Amino acid sequence: MREDAMDGDGWSRRRLVGLLARTATAAAALPAAACGGPAQTDAPAATSTAPRASSGAPGRERGASGRRPLLLGTYTSAEGGGRGVGLAEYDPATGRITGSGLLAEVDDPSYLAVHPDGRTLYTVNEREDGAVTAVRLSDRRVLGSRSTGGAAPCHLSVHPGGRWLFSANYGSGSLAVHPVDASGALGERTGLVTHSTPPPGPGQRGPHAHQVVTAPDGAHVLAVDLGTDTVYTYRLDEGAGTLAEVSRARTRPGAGPRHLAFHPGGRHVYVANEADNTVTVCAYDPGTGRLSVGEPQSTGAAPGQGSGANYPAQVLVTSDGAYAFLANRGHDSVARYAVEAEGARLRLLGTVPVGGDFPRQIAFSPDGGLLFAANQRSGTVSTFRVSAGDGGLRRTGAPFASPVAVCALPL
Repeated sequence: MREDAMDGDGWSRRRLVGLLARTATAAAALPAAACGGPAQTDAPAATSTAPRASSGAPGRERGASGRRPLLLGTYTSAEGGGRGVGLAEYDPATGRITGSGLLAEVDDPSYLAVHPDGRTLYTVNEREDGAVTAVRLSDRRVLGSRSTGGAAPCHLSVHPGGRWLFSANYGSGSLAVHPVDASGALGERTGLVTHSTPPPGPGQRGPHAHQVVTAPDGAHVLAVDLGTDTVYTYRLDEGAGTLAEVSRARTRPGAGPRHLAFHPGGRHVYVANEADNTVTVCAYDPGTGRLSVGEPQSTGAAPGQGSGANYPAQVLVTSDGAYAFLANRGHDSVARYAVEAEGARLRLLGTVPVGGDFPRQIAFSPDGGLLFAANQRSGTVSTFRVSAGDGGLRRTGAPFASPVAVCALPL
């Protein structure tokens, strides 16, 4: 397709690249966005008709048409997969996704995150010889890749200060730290830690680091390991770019913790447990970085319901702390919770069918008005309107086709 060619929706790749450039410029000094990952901000919230998401940044300027870019992660090595990071656009008013293009050719970009200044995209390369790649959004130029020193990196996030990139190597159970220079490009790895203890949990053969994020206090970095049933807390040496462990919290054996999300109050964490189909509320001490694991709770996908086995994937919290959402793979739903007792309690309100197969990842739009679900097995992205009144989810239309959709990042 030519750069200025139009598809059936009247969508122009040249126009969308221009929109990306304007988005990158307008996003300067705003928090990092990720595929469902948390972001910290001191910026005032934008006026919105829905609870603003803790995983998105408020106030990003819209293009003249009102449409926004949507970046799509995939597995390029999978049958029927994509050719790299996909590029589409969505209408914040209707939730409709249109267009189908390519931001950049990147190997197995299964998870995506944007630098706090909004100008650079980072992707994992989820392969045996793991790497992370930087792409400049304004002109889609690949700025290079760096080895993560481990196998199958599946998650990454940018430190709020913008100088360091963290990645989690699922296959080798390790965490990598890379410096970020002024251009957004990555330097050689400065840190690598491996989860050698405790021993693997039931049914696991080794550690499997699945997520690494900075706590809202900014002083601690938390890593979730599915293989060791543990959430590790580290301190980052911001001069050397290294991680030092300060504490660890163990879930019950065989829980298989996969992803966590912070309540905006900064004192509670919600952990999605993939292996035992539960979600857990944990207390968090910002002073020490210690996590206290609570009792497991229902995902709304009881055994025997839906298609059978269920594997929770990711949890999100609205920025006002009123509601939480959990992606259920297998049950193929999004569970909705009321957040109570200043974050200390989750109350299950019900589940909503996702309209696709195996929702691997969910993410809010920057204003919190929409929720996107990337459905891996059906190769689709579903979009929901988030109700300001009760956190209810209403699907906005037919799911959008995207090859082996494993990450949707709305800008």
